[in-house]
Amino acid sequence: MTETALPLTPDYDAWPIDADLDAVSFTPRLVTVRWSDGRVSRYHGVWLRENAADETTVNSATRERILDLSTLPAWPAIAGAEIDAAGALCVAFAPEDRRLRFHPGWLRAHDYDNAADPETPLVPVTTWRGGPEEGPDTLDATGLLDTAPDGEVEEAILAPALESVLGKGLVRLRGLPTEPGSLEAIARRIGPVRPTNFGQLFDVKAKPDPDSNAYTAIALPPHVDLPTREYHPGLQMLHCLENGVAGGQAVMLDGFAVAEALRDRHPEAWATLTRVRWCYANTARTTDYVWLAPMIRLDARGELLEVRIADFLRGPLQTAFEDVEPAYEALMTLQRLLRDPAFAIRFTYRPGDLVIFDNRRLLHARDAFEGASGHRWLQGCYMERDEIRSRYRMIRRARRRRRLTAGT
Repeated sequence: MTETALPLTPDYDAWPIDADLDAVSFTPRLVTVRWSDGRVSRYHGVWLRENAADETTVNSATRERILDLSTLPAWPAIAGAEIDAAGALCVAFAPEDRRLRFHPGWLRAHDYDNAADPETPLVPVTTWRGGPEEGPDTLDATGLLDTAPDGEVEEAILAPALESVLGKGLVRLRGLPTEPGSLEAIARRIGPVRPTNFGQLFDVKAKPDPDSNAYTAIALPPHVDLPTREYHPGLQMLHCLENGVAGGQAVMLDGFAVAEALRDRHPEAWATLTRVRWCYANTARTTDYVWLAPMIRLDARGELLEVRIADFLRGPLQTAFEDVEPAYEALMTLQRLLRDPAFAIRFTYRPGDLVIFDNRRLLHARDAFEGASGHRWLQGCYMERDEIRSRYRMIRRARRRRRLTAGT
């Protein structure tokens, strides 16, 4: 049977064909293809068998895998491989006696033989310093909620906003509605909101009976929110509804830039703060959250993953006796860096402003304000880093689909 249409892929994405399959060879365990641009790619037979898109491998309704490799009668051996009339790779597997087809665009996009680091960030991460002339990346988001979800107008606003958050950890949107509660509709254009003990949305304004320093008019030092949780929220949004007070400037610092400076200038303090586990505690009237973690956390590759800096949410240090004084020495070294104005950007919220920032990277602070001078009302919410990465991938997927449609 001659195939004239390209096969489905084992996902919902669209994969442009940037190069055609030109030649193919195989051994019982390996398929080697040459592309029209000269690239040579090798694929293991077992990898191809698990990543096929036929009904024995994935559920066509969900595109989730149903194949259990261990149920095959034997290791999936390659009995034949060719390029069919549609340009797809066709592989015959024994002992199943099954012929499976692979979309060339998908195959090329998942070429692990020539791939870069699979953990390469979606957007290059750039650390930054502050200063009196610096401010956050700022975009006009007027009419965002009036546009269709997943439409090109929404994408034109969200794509650069998400890129700023993924790359720099921070973006400011302007021209948004100032109706209470509108933040939730804005946030859901990105993904689900993460509720906490402060609610789905929380109001940041001076209250007569506050359950957080944030709900007073006092200054707040640089900090991340909710380091008292096993996974403190990856993203935070703060939406300005009113601001007529004297003072209360917002302050933002790139915690990764501060950490890098600590590593370069004070390597012993860096080593201590990446090792010693501090106690973070929020023992409020109705909740009692406690978690222990290093102040600076690295991933398995030694790259910066998160910072947990919040002086007013640290409980009593509980660590090895000999680590107590070195830990406090390292902490005070870090605190002095945090006061360096070279790291900070400062700005005043205008009604309709929304800042979105990486809560596991960015440190935010606030100058004290005079509560009797007017009203200052921000609404906030949290979500996870996963949501912004997912939304950005969906935007890229939509772009690829439009590109494919335009090419037909």
